[in-house]
Amino acid sequence: MDNLKQLESFVAVVKHGSLSAAARIEGVVPAVMGRRLDALEERLGAKLLVRTTRSLSLTQEGSAFYEDCLRILAELTEAEASVASGSARARGHLRISAPAGFGRRHVAPHAASFQQANPDIKLTLDLSDRMVDLLRDPIDCAIRISDLSDSSLVAVRLAQNRRVVVAAPAYLAQHGIPRTLDDLARHACLTLGESQSRGWRFVVDGEQINLRVAGMLECNDGAVLHDWALQGRGLAWRSLWEVKDDLSEGRLSSVLDHYSSPDYPVYAVVPQRKFLPLRVRRFIDHLKAIYAQAGYWD
Repeated sequence: MDNLKQLESFVAVVKHGSLSAAARIEGVVPAVMGRRLDALEERLGAKLLVRTTRSLSLTQEGSAFYEDCLRILAELTEAEASVASGSARARGHLRISAPAGFGRRHVAPHAASFQQANPDIKLTLDLSDRMVDLLRDPIDCAIRISDLSDSSLVAVRLAQNRRVVVAAPAYLAQHGIPRTLDDLARHACLTLGESQSRGWRFVVDGEQINLRVAGMLECNDGAVLHDWALQGRGLAWRSLWEVKDDLSEGRLSSVLDHYSSPDYPVYAVVPQRKFLPLRVRRFIDHLKAIYAQAGYWD
């Protein structure tokens, strides 16, 4: 039995929720779909689906294999189309993850323009501050702002990023301006919760230090910390791309500027794999070109 047909049948059954529904789409009887699935599970030596007369569900192995099959079949379709047309034409379903705040400002507008320029690509953008697991979640590429330590992933640097300590002028007028890092202990610091457990980072005498700060307001959403800072609730450690307009228009002021912050580059992160789908490569190149434009970050 054709191995590719087994994969296609497996995907069809999962997508349509039953053997009979998938069989109608394929133009065969349900028994044929059942035999293909049985042959696939026997060949793999693993149970992929739990089937009853009324329901169908994926096993843990089946769930992981299903995502692999989606990617493989999409890449095969893309490769065949490229050869048939004589040119590399990106197509398929592209799934992108990005931090919520950064994604709204610097990914979503360019994702829409990318899809318009590549009409054969369906693009799904997942905006969340949750750290997605690229080896488990159905995501092709994640935009991250951090120092990357996971060597199992491949990262493409998209842009520089600097962080600054900011506060509303009204807060600084009432509580004073911190001059040293030790002064932060006497200020209300707006913290990001467990996702910022290592503290605020600075470079002192060429060495990086992680400074644990505290305050009475904490939130796991960076946009809320930004709003609190604007309201004069305390000091916040934010990315320059997020607060640059507030700084230029006087809504916020930066402090401790004589202490530098380590660079937190913007990366496009993909799972470790030999062949990256064309649609992913095109999207990464699209963002790199836009972010590299003169004045984009000013």
